[in-house]
Amino acid sequence: MLFNSLEFFAFLAPVYILYRILPFRWQNWMLLFAGYIFYGWWDVRFLFLIAFSTTVDFTIGLLMEQPVLSRRQRWTITIFPVAAAVLFLCPDWSALQNGRGTMLSDLFTPQPMGLEVLAGTIVAVVLANLAIARLPHIEEERRRWILIVASVIVNLAFLGFFKYFNFFIDSLQTAIGGLGFDPANLRLHVILPVGISFYTFQSLSYTINVYRRRAKPTARFWDFALFVAYFPPMVAGPIERARHLLAELTQPRQIRLAQTTHGIVLILIGLFKKIAIADGLAPVVTTIFTSTGAVSQSDVAIATILFSVQILCDFSGYSDIARGVSKLLGIELMVNFNLPYFSRNPSEFWRRWHISLSSWLRDYLYISLGGNRRGEVRTYINLFLTMLLGGLWHGAAWTFILWGAYQGLLLVVHRAFTHGRETLPSSTEAIEGTTDRHGGAIQRARFLPVWLSTPLRIGFFMIFVCYGWMIFRATSFGQVASFTGKLLGLAPKVAHNALPNIPLSALAGMLMLGAMQFCDYRAGRLESFLRWRAPLQGLLYAALIFILAMGLSNAPVQFIYFQF
Repeated sequence: MLFNSLEFFAFLAPVYILYRILPFRWQNWMLLFAGYIFYGWWDVRFLFLIAFSTTVDFTIGLLMEQPVLSRRQRWTITIFPVAAAVLFLCPDWSALQNGRGTMLSDLFTPQPMGLEVLAGTIVAVVLANLAIARLPHIEEERRRWILIVASVIVNLAFLGFFKYFNFFIDSLQTAIGGLGFDPANLRLHVILPVGISFYTFQSLSYTINVYRRRAKPTARFWDFALFVAYFPPMVAGPIERARHLLAELTQPRQIRLAQTTHGIVLILIGLFKKIAIADGLAPVVTTIFTSTGAVSQSDVAIATILFSVQILCDFSGYSDIARGVSKLLGIELMVNFNLPYFSRNPSEFWRRWHISLSSWLRDYLYISLGGNRRGEVRTYINLFLTMLLGGLWHGAAWTFILWGAYQGLLLVVHRAFTHGRETLPSSTEAIEGTTDRHGGAIQRARFLPVWLSTPLRIGFFMIFVCYGWMIFRATSFGQVASFTGKLLGLAPKVAHNALPNIPLSALAGMLMLGAMQFCDYRAGRLESFLRWRAPLQGLLYAALIFILAMGLSNAPVQFIYFQF
């Protein structure tokens, strides 16, 4: 179910109506049910992963605080994953999706794989209960350490199994073949659960914070289940922290008119970015990056720039819609993008781009590796490893790892040349959008005035950003090498251009978005147009709707980050 589809708005309408008329606790029950429908729309079977992950992390969080569970809690964590296996895995849901489920017997035909997972789930639940019975006899700090290790292993095992198993099999195929095995026989024929990296990181942050005593575990299982399955940010972020989102979900909401209006505006902007710009640019970019023929230097340069715009509009458009829908429900989500293409260096860029992920990597990976507390050399290593793993998070491909290494190298070089000479905004300032229009107090250029040095630094760094996106979008190392050669003028020249025409909606949309973001940058705050006078706001919204209507002729494209 895509945000930019009629299906989603047909789903959202009854959810919103029921939400407005139901009391608080029933609102949460309805949101939980809606979250499972929303995610199950892609494939009902993957709801089992959500249910199992929810059970594991809720139980581990609670056991860190209290080694003995109540009878009700024990029954809940025992029955829920087993019931999820029965409901989501055993029926033949494909019969319903393919129109074969005309009779109940067609739907409720036990699936062999479902029965196997059900048996495994029952065994896991029995063993878990036996292990829980021994926890009161273990010293507290050791118990907490055992539990957090279990949470990390379970979450990363699911993520690694579905996302990286085939990647590693393919990468080690020579070694595997030397041992007498056929790598093709070891590959798993499974599809990647949509958004698995997002909800896995969100759930994992909860147990890590409880372990670090930075958050108290929730005692209500269904509140935590809603935290994991809250549908607006569920499949592409932002990656919310429990101390923020759980607090929003566990107390009554008061929906204000200004909040609702802001939510509608964010939905409009998100749809404008996605449909008019990102979907319009997608075929143009794909033509070059999937071309088997010769492409020119200008083809590669323009396609790379256009992909930089596409991925910003595609991803930030999703975040805008998620924030907007959540505002309609009286729930606030964090800002995930803060004018990233106005950054002047890699450190500032990662305070403005995909803020929920970059702050997650900082808090739970970079700091865990030692951060900057063990000397400069170790700091450089930690920066590089963090971004390398951040690249791997994006997908099971060597190009993503190369992109992560490139981003890590940029951060290392920048720190080596500027350490001790700059003061960049804190992550909190970047998230809240409270920095000044230059992103923080940074030492001014000595030989150029600020009005000239700032755009020069932004433009110069944007070259490195775009090259990084070329690596990100490339289909192989060979294409990275080929396109790099063309950009540097080292490859044979190609006379013709393979780049197709850019749709008018995308051209008009890029001009409009560029103007809006420049106004935000000059004003030093996001969505500065909200302070404009009513007639000007009305003209802006009318222009956005007009360009959005133009973009409806663009072929719908799945959100880029759904594959992560």
